Amino acid sequence: MTHNDPVHIQLATPERWADLVDLFGLERGASGGCWCMWPFLRGRDWKAMTRDERRDAFQQKVDAGPVPGLLAYRGDLAVGWIALGPRMQYLRFQLGKTTQPLPDDSEQALAATYAVTCFFIRNGHRKTGLMSVLLDAGIDHAKAQGAHQLDACPTESEKPLQWGEGFVGIADVFRRAGFVEIARRSPRRPLMRKLL
Repeated sequence: MTHNDPVHIQLATPERWADLVDLFGLERGASGGCWCMWPFLRGRDWKAMTRDERRDAFQQKVDAGPVPGLLAYRGDLAVGWIALGPRMQYLRFQLGKTTQPLPDDSEQALAATYAVTCFFIRNGHRKTGLMSVLLDAGIDHAKAQGAHQLDACPTESEKPLQWGEGFVGIADVFRRAGFVEIARRSPRRPLMRKLL
């Protein structure tokens, strides 16, 4: 399998749970045992959970729906992940200083807003354009689910990113996909939005 192999995207449904575990790593659980639960919880609640509890909680989300994200495959191997879904389900995203909604965002508008909260790319497949592929697929998925807009708060840095810093996405990738900055409450984290 090479980086030139075609990429296909699949919904993260219960039938694909084993592929998600393989991608994240059973012991590693993606980034530091997060299991993609970080955006759903307040910091203290996330820290209070063990890795196994986070994994089990995330599996419950996959089983219950809505689909919490998309998987990118090369052949039969899951090589990338984008987490996205209704903005209001992500407690930390809703309450976070850098990610909270704009003051004039109405409840009605927020109910029709999706958010991209993270990416994970398998080692050996990074820097191959997968983030862009996943983001494009995420935009299509959000539209198909009836979202009117898509929010994200990627990172922007003038220096090379350290391991794990890009999990929220890279601002330039979002700009190329048509996102515009709507707020900047942190020097390195623009809040961005794409109207769908």
